Amino acid sequence: MNLSWKSIPLHHKILGGLVLGAIFGALFSVSKYELNISYEEHGTRASAVVENWSRVEFVSADSMLAVFGREDQPAIIRFFRKMPKEQKAHVIVRVTTELAGVREFRNVKGMEKVQTVAVMIKPVGTVFIRLLMFIAIPLVLASLIAGAASLGDITRVGKLGGKTIAWYMATTIVAITIGLTAANLIEPGKQLSAESQERLAVEYEPDIGIDLPSVDIIDMIVNIVAANPINALAEGEMLQVVFFALMIGISLTLVGPEKSKPVIDFFDGLSETMIKMVGLIMKIAPYGVFALIATTVAEFGFDILGTLIWYAFTLVLALSVHTFGVLGLAVRFFSQIPYRKFFSGIKEAMLVGFTTSSSGATLPVNMRVCETNLGVPKSIAGFVLPLGATINMDGTSMYQGVAAVFIAQVYGMDLSIAEQLTIVLTALLASIGTAPVPGVGLIMLIIVLRAVNIPEQGIALILGVDRILDMCRTVTNITGDAAISTIIAKQEGVLEERN
Repeated sequence: MNLSWKSIPLHHKILGGLVLGAIFGALFSVSKYELNISYEEHGTRASAVVENWSRVEFVSADSMLAVFGREDQPAIIRFFRKMPKEQKAHVIVRVTTELAGVREFRNVKGMEKVQTVAVMIKPVGTVFIRLLMFIAIPLVLASLIAGAASLGDITRVGKLGGKTIAWYMATTIVAITIGLTAANLIEPGKQLSAESQERLAVEYEPDIGIDLPSVDIIDMIVNIVAANPINALAEGEMLQVVFFALMIGISLTLVGPEKSKPVIDFFDGLSETMIKMVGLIMKIAPYGVFALIATTVAEFGFDILGTLIWYAFTLVLALSVHTFGVLGLAVRFFSQIPYRKFFSGIKEAMLVGFTTSSSGATLPVNMRVCETNLGVPKSIAGFVLPLGATINMDGTSMYQGVAAVFIAQVYGMDLSIAEQLTIVLTALLASIGTAPVPGVGLIMLIIVLRAVNIPEQGIALILGVDRILDMCRTVTNITGDAAISTIIAKQEGVLEERN
């Protein structure tokens, strides 16, 4: 059999890129025992790599500012970055190693991990994500306008919108409940040793409190209405774009066909063009996925999972139950799409979601596979999926619930039923305002912690493993969007048969 690169299915190429990227990243991982120190000497910029230190001291005016040991690379870098700029000019960094003895660095300009080739290829993955984000906003705008307008009747738009939101809210509540149940049964916070707690807090606590926004649910709801929709489009404010597009689409149903048809045709053509562009961009997906996974594994490794194995296990288990249990069975019973056919149809989107950690970047791919593989009409996919990428965050909401209980358990706090119900409600509301970009769920977690008076500093305990788990919960997010789109299409009687 003559097997060529072109004959290999795209999802197999992406999966291959993911596996090879993980292996490549593990082989060329960033050492936690090396530091690249850049400094200025006699007016000339220089750099030096120090490794296998036993002690690193920050000294200023004969006073010791901080002392770090062999295992403290992340803490050393964070301490230097947090220092005021004027203080850095007067600080002496004293490094003690077995081979070179004591070395002193003055006028230090930078302190970083030593990059490997696996980290250097990160721009390839970044370009891939930027290309997907590049088409996300015009695709959402065009698809929602064309989708809402093509429904033809404003009452049907309202009915469809209400039904979609109801399904999204229902699955999100189920997801949070599953997460809380798993966290209460497994009790991951009680499995973490005191030594591990202290190490994690020391390494990651400096990240807490840096530019954390003051979040208000009422303001979030008010801000759905953009004062300047053009600015919302330019800034990529997804929730505001969705509202703007829905208003235009609904208004077009009230305009005479002789005037509305050219507008609808334009946005329909734009939507179709964006979908075609997705196909072009996906040709480089295997390379982008390879670079993204290689960089993630090289930078973060799997060591941190050993420390947080119970927390990671609890969340991944709950995500799996919801993704492959609740959502898979919901599709089977409410849309009559066979279980294997559904997951086979969206595997390409799941792989892209896993590697990019962004529902927004995965949206163009999710729309394409739902229309092509699952038979969801463009009018439904263009309406339901962009809305879901904005307000339906099953995985993120579940993560907020599990993380809140985990942190509370570490601090020895017993959450009452009322407090856990508060977590359900707060996580549900927070998910509506969660932007579909990597890592933002961590910021929204603060809302949940504040709601039940859990110390925000506890976020330091989960920061190290968050990037890897963000990849997992994004898969659940986009799977939920795809599942609801098939159910809505079936209930509307427009789901098409696909072989």
